[in-house]
Order: sequence, then structure tokens, then C-alpha cells
Amino acid sequence: MSSTVDPPLLPLPDRVTELLSELGSPPRLAAHLRAVHDVAHQLVDWVEQRYPDVVFDREAVLFGAATHDVGKTVHITELSGPGSAHEEAGQALLLRHGISPELARFAATHASWTDVRVGLADLLVSLADKIWKNKRVSDLEDLVVARLAEATGRAAWEEFIALDGLLADIGDAADERLAFQASFPIHH
Repeated sequence: MSSTVDPPLLPLPDRVTELLSELGSPPRLAAHLRAVHDVAHQLVDWVEQRYPDVVFDREAVLFGAATHDVGKTVHITELSGPGSAHEEAGQALLLRHGISPELARFAATHASWTDVRVGLADLLVSLADKIWKNKRVSDLEDLVVARLAEATGRAAWEEFIALDGLLADIGDAADERLAFQASFPIHH
């Protein structure tokens, strides 16, 4: 993908780029994953700066964001329409390509944030997948706020205000990210 985009987006990890190439990923999917991965970087940087004592796997979040929709290489219609078949398919695809279950799970969990088994890392991938296009999902945001408030002992409203400010800032660049994604074809 071009490195000159507006806004400039971080590149996908080499391991992910190679995997997408092997899978014959549609260009639009790679663009989407790049946008979500870039937003995930912003989220994890913020969490690390504001919450230095909160333990989560930064690299797992970034990998999860970069691969969460990989199942859409199989379910291409879900690139432009609704559907959730890509979730389990993506996890299975990653596992078949030697990705550990700890990393492959994000393909299946990115739309299941209410599942009691999801941790902060899963919630951050889900949040990145929503806020990249400035979609606010209060149930998801409330879960992130609750985890942060629990970890810090601060009031939930205080954590909400902080998160809300960050998400508003990230959301401000959504039109540019959406235009970037739309500039790539769905099919080769």
C-alpha cells in the first residue's frame, strides 16, 4: 500500500502484510486493517501513558487490530455488506497459518465484547474497530471505562471523560480514514 496517505497511517506489521499477500487479500481489506491498526496504536499509546500500571498485551492488541477481519478474505461480501461469518472463519484461518490461539482469537472476539471472557486487550481491538470510522458504541465504551476505573480506583465518570476526549480526537480524522479505505478496490 502507498505510504503517502492523508492522514498518514502506520504500516501493517510485516508478518500481517505477508499473511494478507499469501491469502490474496482484497486491497480494501488491507486498507481497512491498516486504518484500524493505526487507531489501535493511538489507543494503546494513550492507555500506556495515562494508565502505566494497567497490564495488557500491547503487541497482541496491535496484531489483533491488524488481523481482526482477516476472515473477509473468505467472506468477501462482508467487506461491503453485513455479516459475521468472517469472525470464526478468520480465527480458523489464522490458526491454520500458524498464528497462536492467543493472537488468533481477536478475529472471533472483535464483535463479542459483551462475552465475559474478553479482557482489556479484546475490548481495545473492538474499540479500534469502531472508532476508526467514528462509530460510538456506548456499551463497549462503558466496558472499557469500567476496566480502567477498576484498575485505577478512580471514579468511572472521570475515566469516561478521559476516554471520551480521546475518542472524539480520534474520530475527528474518520473521514480521511474512510476516504483512504474507499480508495482501494474490493476485488483485485
